[in-house]
Amino acid sequence: MKKLCLAAMAAVLLIHAIPVNVHAAPGVSAHAAVLMEASSGDVLMDTRAHQRLPMASTTKIMTALVALEHCDLAQSVKISDQAVGVEGSSVYLKAGEILTMEQLLCALMLESANDAAAAIAIAVAGDIESFAAMMNETAARIGLTDTHFTNPHGLDNAEHYSSAYDLAILTRYALQNPDFARIVSTYKMNIPLNGDEGIRVLINHNKMLKYYDGAIGVKTGYTKRCGRCLVSAATRDGVTMIAVTLSAPDDWRDHTAMLDYGFSLYECAVSAQPGEIQCTLPCLGSLTEEIRVSNHEAVSVVLPRDHGEITRVIEANRYLCAPVCASDTVGEAVFFCDGKEIARVPLTADEDAEAIPRAKSRWESLQEFFAPKK
Repeated sequence: MKKLCLAAMAAVLLIHAIPVNVHAAPGVSAHAAVLMEASSGDVLMDTRAHQRLPMASTTKIMTALVALEHCDLAQSVKISDQAVGVEGSSVYLKAGEILTMEQLLCALMLESANDAAAAIAIAVAGDIESFAAMMNETAARIGLTDTHFTNPHGLDNAEHYSSAYDLAILTRYALQNPDFARIVSTYKMNIPLNGDEGIRVLINHNKMLKYYDGAIGVKTGYTKRCGRCLVSAATRDGVTMIAVTLSAPDDWRDHTAMLDYGFSLYECAVSAQPGEIQCTLPCLGSLTEEIRVSNHEAVSVVLPRDHGEITRVIEANRYLCAPVCASDTVGEAVFFCDGKEIARVPLTADEDAEAIPRAKSRWESLQEFFAPKK
C-alpha cells in the first residue's frame, strides 16, 4: 500500500516569527564562559569555552549523575569514618549515621557538602579513587574531552579539571534525569540529624533559583584557586538555557545577562501535547468507516526567533485495513522549517476497528460439513 503525504492536511503553522528586539551579546566577568540552548546543544556565546580549568564544586554535577545512574534513591547509606570531617563545606555527618542516598544527594547539591560527596562515593564504589574512575568513564561516554576527575567534591588537585563547554554538555545530559532535575531545582528541605537527634535544614547555595524567573538549577562552586564557578539553567515558555562561568567575580550578574540574551534569541516554535494533532483515515473491511488517529507523544521544537516558515504534513497510508487496534501506529506528523525536516511524531489509532466476518465459500461449507466430528 503506497504512502501518501496528505497535502490537504498540510498546515502552515507559522508564516514568520514576529520581529523581536534582540539583545547584544553581553560582556562577562568570567575567565571562561558558555551559553547553550539545551534542546539542540547550540552554543550562543562563549569565552575560552574549551580551556581546561579547575571547577570546584560544579564537580558535584557528575557526582550526583554517577550516583543516580548506579543507585536507588531509597538505598540506605551508613556513613563511614572516611566521610567524616572532610575539608570545606559540610553537613557534619557522623560516623555510623544512616541516611538515604536521596538525602545525601540533597546535601550534596543544595549545601554543597563535601562530606556527603565522600559518603556517596564510598557507598557507590567502595572508595574515592574507584568512584573517580567511574566519573571519568561517564565523562568519556557522554563525550567530555577536556575533563578529568580525581575526587567527587572538587577540592583542588592539579589533575582535576573541566571546561565551560564540557560542564554545559554534562548539565544538558544530567537534566534529562528527572531525579537530578528535581533535586537541583529544590531550594530548601530538611533531612535527619543522626537519626532522631534533630534535623538539618538544607538551603540551596544557588541564588538564581530565588531571583531569576524560570531558574531550575544547577550548581555553585568556589575555592581560592578556582574562583567563583557557577552552572545555571532556566526554562521559559518551553525553552531551556544553560549557562556556565568559571572564575567569575560577578557570576550572578553574568548569568542573568547570559540567560536573558539566550531567551531573546530562541523560542519554542512547535509545541503539541498528546492528542493535539488529529485527523481521520478511511478504514476498509470494517463497519467502522473512519478511524481517528492522533499523537500519543508530545512534540516540541525550539528554534531561533528569526526562523522561517513552518509547515506540518501528515504522512500515512491512503486507507487502513481492518482489523485495527487502538494504539497501532498508522502514520506520522512531520514538521518542516524552510523545507527542512525539524521533527516528526508517530500517529496512532484512537479506536479499534474489527474486520467484518467474511462469508464462507461453498467449498469451505462442504469441507466443514464433511469434517470428522470431534
